[in-house]
Amino acid sequence: TKIKEKVNMSLILIKNAKIVNEGEIVEGDVLIDGEYIVDIDTSISSKSADTTIIDAEGKYLIPGAIDDQVHFREPGLTHKATIKSESKAAIAGGITSFIEMPNTVPQATSQVLLEKKFEIAAKSSYANYSFMFGGTNDNLEELLKTDPTNVAGIKLFLGSSTGDMLVDNEKVLEKIFSSTKMLIAVHCEDEATIKKNLDTYLKEYGEDIPIELHPKIRSEEACYLSSSKAIALAKKTGARLHVFHVSTAKETELFSNKIPVEQKQITAEVCVHHLWFDESDYKSKGTFIKWNPAVKSEKDKEGLWKALLNDKIDVIATDHAPHTKEEKQQVYTKAPSGGPLVQHALPALLQAHHQGKISIEKIVEKICHNPAKIFKIEKRGFIKIGYYADLVLVDISSPWTVTKENILYKCGWSPFEGTTFYSKITHTFVNGHLAYHNGVFHNTIKGKRLLFNRTNE
Repeated sequence: TKIKEKVNMSLILIKNAKIVNEGEIVEGDVLIDGEYIVDIDTSISSKSADTTIIDAEGKYLIPGAIDDQVHFREPGLTHKATIKSESKAAIAGGITSFIEMPNTVPQATSQVLLEKKFEIAAKSSYANYSFMFGGTNDNLEELLKTDPTNVAGIKLFLGSSTGDMLVDNEKVLEKIFSSTKMLIAVHCEDEATIKKNLDTYLKEYGEDIPIELHPKIRSEEACYLSSSKAIALAKKTGARLHVFHVSTAKETELFSNKIPVEQKQITAEVCVHHLWFDESDYKSKGTFIKWNPAVKSEKDKEGLWKALLNDKIDVIATDHAPHTKEEKQQVYTKAPSGGPLVQHALPALLQAHHQGKISIEKIVEKICHNPAKIFKIEKRGFIKIGYYADLVLVDISSPWTVTKENILYKCGWSPFEGTTFYSKITHTFVNGHLAYHNGVFHNTIKGKRLLFNRTNE
């Protein structure tokens, strides 16, 4: 595809695309003027000499993906990643908006520290951004100052946190659930269960516990105990609850598909790695697929796919959480959990499409439409007139292999290294700006702060 470079590419006409939106695929054209989509039709003719025409040549045009859970490590952990480096990898992977977690250094547990992260992103983010406010056992007063119109939500670690972010005081937890109408997103693993399991294996193996035992330590029981408790509390208090990274088939029974996602008070997310890997992969991947919650059995993976497709699970995200290769190669007890995913999540999901597991329309529902609905994000997540032109062109028959040379994460590695994907992201538009095209980044415009259509919150 030839693109004529212009200083001001304000009028862009994408022609001959397979437009994927709201459960349908329609062949047609999309006109962008400045930041917005201004026309969608079966055929649009250029009315201005200044219009840049991009022939999609039958590629799929999807809304930019919205990743509702990432760790971009800035401030304080920038040897692992930065907002700049990881948002750049994200747009190369078709993710045009992200919501980042509060467990940076310092942690975003006050309004001042939260706004400092927004200031960093305003200067350096390639993608659109929002950040979660972090709840602790003793910051309820600060938490209640969070502005629902320009902050994504409240993040609570109900297990497995660093620093003082573990909220384990049940009275405080109930107070938080009762006091805010904002979306509360939770990491659910029962700390006491994990500690007991870990102690058992430490006695047997010392520090060098075999990685295959990770899902026995961070077990189904630990996940189910915590998530069922959080859901019971949400039902009791009427809180708006979003359960991050569901990893077991058993937990999926806790969620409903009886009503549309926008009416749900309790929603669920699954991550790409829990849909792709299972415990048989520990042998070859080792601690590089050590995540919290753990990658579990093939039966769990199948249960997650089933719940995703029958709408008990609403969203697919990455939980992108990079560490250096050296950190990950330590013994079990010292190797941190988490891995980089934003560049490869969409290609991995499209691979699942090639394998007959999921339709492209369903992928778009789970990574674009539903995050926008759940978080009530203004004018994003859909291909609609008047919406921001966050758009991605995908060639679903253009194989490429993940190698060290094409990995964009600051940490320089990927759990998908050596994998050949059949689908390639060729163009990514952020707010109407062609930010990425076939390996080339156009840096002139940065992402914007996400805004939220929320009343009475």
